[in-house]
Amino acid sequence: MELKDILEKRRSIRDFAKGERVTEDIVRSFVSSALEAPSWKNTETARYHAVMSPEKIAAVRECLYSWNIRNTENVQALVVCTFVRNISGYEKDGTPSNELGNGWGIYDAGLQNSIFLLRAAEEGVDSLVMGIRDADAIRGILHIPENECILSVIALGERASGVEKPRRKEAGDIVKFY
Repeated sequence: MELKDILEKRRSIRDFAKGERVTEDIVRSFVSSALEAPSWKNTETARYHAVMSPEKIAAVRECLYSWNIRNTENVQALVVCTFVRNISGYEKDGTPSNELGNGWGIYDAGLQNSIFLLRAAEEGVDSLVMGIRDADAIRGILHIPENECILSVIALGERASGVEKPRRKEAGDIVKFY
């Protein structure tokens, strides 16, 4: 499958079917691919906390807002993405390299997550990225260290129904040439 086909195939899924396709090995392969993304001075500060057991999935789902609790019914895994603070975008003496500071950690994690999501789509695993969540509650459930900033929760599974492609902007709407 070519990249353009994977981009066309990948959608945010809000209706998951019961299934058992997502395994630890599959999630590990997505993370391995994500590590190919560029990062600030090769610091690779993104981290993935893969929630696989039904009991932990239920606990983390309760940390999502109501519509995403509904959207994640039947998911096979929830992956909490974080990044280690004050490394990416910082000099060795601990000062930010520019005005973005930890924004570079978010940027780097976003690059990794894009590859993670595209690999999932390539393998036929559907996903939903959720940013509205109770980070403190998730941190407590999964014992995520305080030096990691929780960014998102990625639901993985199989779609229960078809999803129409939403309208996207045209390249001409967002690019300027000089």
